[in-house]
Amino acid sequence: MSFAPLPLQSDGSSPRHVAVIMDGNGRWAQKRGLPRIAGHKQGIESARVVVRACGELEIGYLTLFGFSTENWKRPDSEVSDLMGFLRFYLKSETPELNKNNVRLRVIGFRHRLSSDIVAMIEKAEKETAANTGLQLTIALDYGAQQEIVEAVRQIVQSGVDADSIDDATIRAHLMTADIPDPDLIIRTSGEHRISNFLLWQAAYAELYFTDTYWPDFGRAELEAALADYTRRDRRLGGIATS
Repeated sequence: MSFAPLPLQSDGSSPRHVAVIMDGNGRWAQKRGLPRIAGHKQGIESARVVVRACGELEIGYLTLFGFSTENWKRPDSEVSDLMGFLRFYLKSETPELNKNNVRLRVIGFRHRLSSDIVAMIEKAEKETAANTGLQLTIALDYGAQQEIVEAVRQIVQSGVDADSIDDATIRAHLMTADIPDPDLIIRTSGEHRISNFLLWQAAYAELYFTDTYWPDFGRAELEAALADYTRRDRRLGGIATS
Protein backbone atom coordinates (compact mmCIF):
# COMPACT_ATOMS: atom_id res chain seq x y z
CA MET A 1 0.00 0.00 0.00
CA SER A 2 1.36 3.45 -0.86
CA PHE A 3 0.70 6.70 0.96
CA ALA A 4 0.77 10.25 -0.37
CA PRO A 5 3.45 12.44 1.24
CA LEU A 6 2.30 14.63 4.09
CA PRO A 7 1.81 18.36 3.42
CA LEU A 8 4.59 20.42 4.99
CA GLN A 9 4.41 23.42 7.25
CA SER A 10 5.36 26.82 5.94
CA ASP A 11 8.80 26.27 7.44
CA GLY A 12 9.11 23.03 5.46
CA SER A 13 8.85 20.62 8.37
CA SER A 14 6.54 18.06 9.90
CA PRO A 15 6.90 17.33 13.63
CA ARG A 16 10.26 16.04 14.74
CA HIS A 17 8.89 14.53 17.96
CA VAL A 18 5.38 13.13 18.40
CA ALA A 19 4.11 12.04 21.82
CA VAL A 20 0.93 10.04 22.35
CA ILE A 21 -1.34 9.56 25.35
CA MET A 22 -2.82 6.18 24.44
CA ASP A 23 -6.27 6.36 26.04
CA GLY A 24 -9.55 4.49 25.72
CA ASN A 25 -8.60 0.81 25.76
CA GLY A 26 -11.07 -0.05 28.51
CA ARG A 27 -13.96 1.91 27.04
CA TRP A 28 -13.28 0.39 23.60
CA ALA A 29 -13.67 -3.06 25.15
CA GLN A 30 -16.72 -2.20 27.24
CA LYS A 31 -18.57 -0.84 24.20
CA ARG A 32 -18.09 -4.25 22.61
CA GLY A 33 -19.10 -6.24 25.68
CA LEU A 34 -15.52 -7.43 26.15
CA PRO A 35 -13.33 -7.47 29.25
CA ARG A 36 -11.07 -4.42 29.63
CA ILE A 37 -8.01 -6.55 29.01
CA ALA A 38 -9.21 -7.15 25.44
CA GLY A 39 -8.88 -3.41 24.85
CA HIS A 40 -5.33 -3.41 26.18
CA LYS A 41 -4.46 -6.31 23.91
CA GLN A 42 -5.81 -4.48 20.88
CA GLY A 43 -4.00 -1.35 22.05
CA ILE A 44 -0.68 -3.17 21.62
CA GLU A 45 -1.56 -3.72 17.97
CA SER A 46 -2.21 0.01 17.57
CA ALA A 47 1.17 0.74 19.13
CA ARG A 48 2.84 -1.54 16.60
CA VAL A 49 1.08 0.21 13.73
CA VAL A 50 1.97 3.69 14.95
CA VAL A 51 5.63 2.82 15.61
CA ARG A 52 5.94 1.38 12.12
CA ALA A 53 4.16 4.34 10.54
CA CYS A 54 6.31 6.91 12.34
CA GLY A 55 9.42 5.16 11.05
CA GLU A 56 8.12 5.14 7.50
CA LEU A 57 7.06 8.79 7.75
CA GLU A 58 10.52 9.74 9.04
CA ILE A 59 9.34 11.07 12.38
CA GLY A 60 12.53 11.28 14.43
CA TYR A 61 11.11 10.69 17.91
CA LEU A 62 7.99 8.97 19.22
CA THR A 63 7.04 8.85 22.90
CA LEU A 64 4.19 6.62 24.07
CA PHE A 65 2.57 7.01 27.50
CA GLY A 66 2.27 3.38 28.47
CA PHE A 67 1.66 3.32 32.23
CA SER A 68 1.40 6.25 34.61
CA THR A 69 2.32 6.52 38.28
CA GLU A 70 -1.44 6.79 38.92
CA ASN A 71 -2.24 3.57 37.04
CA TRP A 72 -1.08 1.54 40.04
CA LYS A 73 -4.46 2.46 41.58
CA ARG A 74 -6.24 0.18 39.10
CA PRO A 75 -7.43 -3.28 40.22
CA ASP A 76 -4.57 -5.68 40.91
CA SER A 77 -5.82 -8.06 38.23
CA GLU A 78 -5.73 -5.35 35.56
CA VAL A 79 -2.26 -4.17 36.60
CA SER A 80 -1.06 -7.78 36.49
CA ASP A 81 -2.47 -8.21 32.98
CA LEU A 82 -0.84 -4.96 31.83
CA MET A 83 2.51 -6.12 33.17
CA GLY A 84 2.04 -9.38 31.31
CA PHE A 85 1.43 -7.50 28.08
CA LEU A 86 4.53 -5.41 28.75
CA ARG A 87 6.62 -8.56 29.09
CA PHE A 88 5.14 -9.90 25.87
CA TYR A 89 5.80 -6.63 24.01
CA LEU A 90 9.42 -6.37 25.13
CA LYS A 91 10.13 -10.00 24.22
CA SER A 92 8.33 -10.05 20.89
CA GLU A 93 9.00 -6.55 19.58
CA THR A 94 12.68 -6.01 20.32
CA PRO A 95 13.80 -8.10 17.30
CA GLU A 96 11.32 -6.17 15.11
CA LEU A 97 12.59 -2.84 16.43
CA ASN A 98 16.14 -3.91 15.63
CA LYS A 99 15.12 -5.01 12.16
CA ASN A 100 13.64 -1.56 11.52
CA ASN A 101 16.57 0.36 13.04
CA VAL A 102 14.44 1.65 15.95
CA ARG A 103 16.08 2.59 19.23
CA LEU A 104 14.03 1.88 22.37
CA ARG A 105 14.36 3.67 25.68
CA VAL A 106 12.10 3.65 28.71
CA ILE A 107 11.52 6.57 31.08
CA GLY A 108 9.83 6.40 34.46
CA PHE A 109 10.42 5.13 37.99
CA ARG A 110 11.49 1.51 37.68
CA HIS A 111 11.66 0.66 41.37
CA ARG A 112 8.02 -0.49 41.44
CA LEU A 113 8.38 -2.70 38.38
CA SER A 114 9.24 -6.34 38.94
CA SER A 115 12.90 -7.27 38.57
CA ASP A 116 12.33 -9.42 35.50
CA ILE A 117 10.62 -6.55 33.67
CA VAL A 118 13.46 -4.18 34.58
CA ALA A 119 15.93 -6.76 33.24
CA MET A 120 13.94 -7.05 30.00
CA ILE A 121 13.85 -3.26 29.62
CA GLU A 122 17.59 -2.98 30.14
CA LYS A 123 18.22 -5.79 27.66
CA ALA A 124 16.01 -4.18 25.00
CA GLU A 125 17.61 -0.77 25.52
CA LYS A 126 21.07 -2.26 25.20
CA GLU A 127 20.24 -4.31 22.11
CA THR A 128 18.76 -1.32 20.27
CA ALA A 129 21.16 1.37 21.54
CA ALA A 130 23.09 1.64 18.27
CA ASN A 131 20.02 2.01 16.06
CA THR A 132 19.81 5.34 14.24
CA GLY A 133 16.24 5.38 12.94
CA LEU A 134 13.12 6.22 14.93
CA GLN A 135 13.90 6.94 18.58
CA LEU A 136 11.06 5.28 20.50
CA THR A 137 10.50 6.21 24.14
CA ILE A 138 7.95 4.41 26.30
CA ALA A 139 6.89 6.07 29.56
CA LEU A 140 6.29 3.43 32.26
CA ASP A 141 5.45 4.20 35.87
CA TYR A 142 5.89 7.80 34.74
CA GLY A 143 4.44 11.00 36.14
CA ALA A 144 5.62 14.45 35.08
CA GLN A 145 5.14 16.13 38.46
CA GLN A 146 7.16 13.39 40.09
CA GLU A 147 9.80 13.74 37.35
CA ILE A 148 10.19 17.46 38.08
CA VAL A 149 10.38 16.83 41.83
CA GLU A 150 13.12 14.26 41.24
CA ALA A 151 15.00 16.68 38.99
CA VAL A 152 14.91 19.36 41.69
CA ARG A 153 16.06 16.82 44.29
CA GLN A 154 19.03 15.85 42.13
CA ILE A 155 19.97 19.49 41.59
CA VAL A 156 19.89 20.20 45.32
CA GLN A 157 21.88 17.06 46.12
CA SER A 158 24.53 18.01 43.55
CA GLY A 159 25.12 21.29 45.37
CA VAL A 160 24.30 23.64 42.50
CA ASP A 161 24.13 27.26 43.63
CA ALA A 162 20.50 28.45 43.67
CA ASP A 163 21.29 31.61 41.71
CA SER A 164 22.76 29.58 38.86
CA ILE A 165 19.70 27.36 38.35
CA ASP A 166 17.89 28.09 35.09
CA ASP A 167 15.73 26.30 32.53
CA ALA A 168 18.74 24.45 31.15
CA THR A 169 19.67 23.16 34.61
CA ILE A 170 16.27 21.61 35.14
CA ARG A 171 16.07 20.27 31.59
CA ALA A 172 19.41 18.53 32.05
CA HIS A 173 18.01 16.60 35.01
CA LEU A 174 14.78 15.44 33.36
CA MET A 175 14.35 11.89 32.13
CA THR A 176 14.13 13.22 28.57
CA ALA A 177 17.32 15.31 28.78
CA ASP A 178 18.83 13.73 25.67
CA ILE A 179 15.81 14.03 23.36
CA PRO A 180 14.02 17.12 21.99
CA ASP A 181 10.74 18.32 23.47
CA PRO A 182 7.61 17.06 21.71
CA ASP A 183 6.27 19.20 18.87
CA LEU A 184 2.93 17.41 18.86
CA ILE A 185 1.07 15.62 21.65
CA ILE A 186 -1.86 13.43 20.61
CA ARG A 187 -4.50 12.19 23.03
CA THR A 188 -7.05 9.63 22.00
CA SER A 189 -10.53 8.80 23.41
CA GLY A 190 -12.02 12.30 23.55
CA GLU A 191 -10.45 13.44 26.81
CA HIS A 192 -9.02 16.98 26.68
CA ARG A 193 -6.20 16.92 29.21
CA ILE A 194 -2.60 15.74 29.34
CA SER A 195 -2.81 13.82 32.62
CA ASN A 196 0.61 14.48 34.17
CA PHE A 197 2.47 13.69 30.95
CA LEU A 198 5.62 15.62 29.94
CA LEU A 199 4.45 18.80 31.70
CA TRP A 200 7.78 20.62 31.42
CA GLN A 201 8.50 19.37 27.92
CA ALA A 202 5.01 20.23 26.63
CA ALA A 203 5.38 23.98 27.22
CA TYR A 204 5.11 24.79 23.50
CA ALA A 205 3.80 21.52 22.10
CA GLU A 206 0.79 21.52 19.79
CA LEU A 207 -2.07 19.48 21.29
CA TYR A 208 -4.31 17.27 19.19
CA PHE A 209 -7.36 15.56 20.67
CA THR A 210 -9.37 12.89 18.89
CA ASP A 211 -12.50 10.98 19.92
CA THR A 212 -11.01 7.80 18.46
CA TYR A 213 -10.22 5.18 21.11
CA TRP A 214 -6.62 4.03 21.06
CA PRO A 215 -7.39 0.49 19.79
CA ASP A 216 -8.97 2.08 16.68
CA PHE A 217 -6.09 4.53 16.15
CA GLY A 218 -4.04 3.60 13.11
CA ARG A 219 -2.02 5.10 10.30
CA ALA A 220 -4.92 7.10 8.87
CA GLU A 221 -5.63 8.71 12.25
CA LEU A 222 -1.93 9.44 12.74
CA GLU A 223 -1.71 11.11 9.35
CA ALA A 224 -4.79 13.20 10.15
CA ALA A 225 -3.06 14.45 13.30
CA LEU A 226 0.15 15.20 11.41
CA ALA A 227 -1.74 17.02 8.68
CA ASP A 228 -3.50 19.14 11.30
CA TYR A 229 -0.12 19.98 12.83
CA THR A 230 1.32 21.12 9.52
CA ARG A 231 -1.49 23.68 9.15
CA ARG A 232 -0.74 25.36 12.48
CA ASP A 233 1.29 28.52 12.89
CA ARG A 234 3.85 27.69 15.57
CA ARG A 235 5.06 31.06 16.86
CA LEU A 236 6.60 29.70 20.09
CA GLY A 237 5.79 32.95 21.89
CA GLY A 238 6.79 35.19 18.99
CA ILE A 239 4.82 36.91 16.23
CA ALA A 240 3.54 35.44 12.99
CA THR A 241 6.00 35.90 10.14
CA SER A 242 3.37 36.29 7.43
